[in-house]
Amino acid sequence: MTEQRRQKEYYSDNDLAEFKKLILDKIEKAQKQLQLYEDAYKNGSNNDTEDTAPTFKSFDDGSNTLSKEANSQLAIRQGKFIRDLKNALIRIENKTYGICRVTGKLIRKERLILVPHATLSMEAKNKQ
Repeated sequence: MTEQRRQKEYYSDNDLAEFKKLILDKIEKAQKQLQLYEDAYKNGSNNDTEDTAPTFKSFDDGSNTLSKEANSQLAIRQGKFIRDLKNALIRIENKTYGICRVTGKLIRKERLILVPHATLSMEAKNKQ
C-alpha cells in the first residue's frame, strides 16, 4: 500500500474553524426555534381562566390539541438537530469532522455547508 493511500484526508484547521462558526450559528438559531416550539405546546399550562371556561369551540379545541402535538414533535426533532450539531462540534475538536463514517473519505465541503452535521458522504448515503 502506498504512503499516500494510508494517509487519511482531513480538513485544514482553517476549514474546521469555518465549519465551527457555521455550526455555532446554526445551534444559536435552532435553540431559539426550539424555545418557540416549546412555548407553543406549553402555552396551555399556565392554568388561566381559558382552561376552565365552558366554550362552544369544538373545532378550535381539536385544532389546538393537534397544534400542541405538532409543536411537541417539532420540538423533539429540533432537540435532535441541536444534539447532532453539538456532536459535529466534538468531531471538529477531534479533527475527525467531515470524514464519512462508512467510506473514510472526506465529505464534500458543499454538502457540509448545507448539512453541517452530516456523517455520511453522498456515496455512502446513496448506498443506504
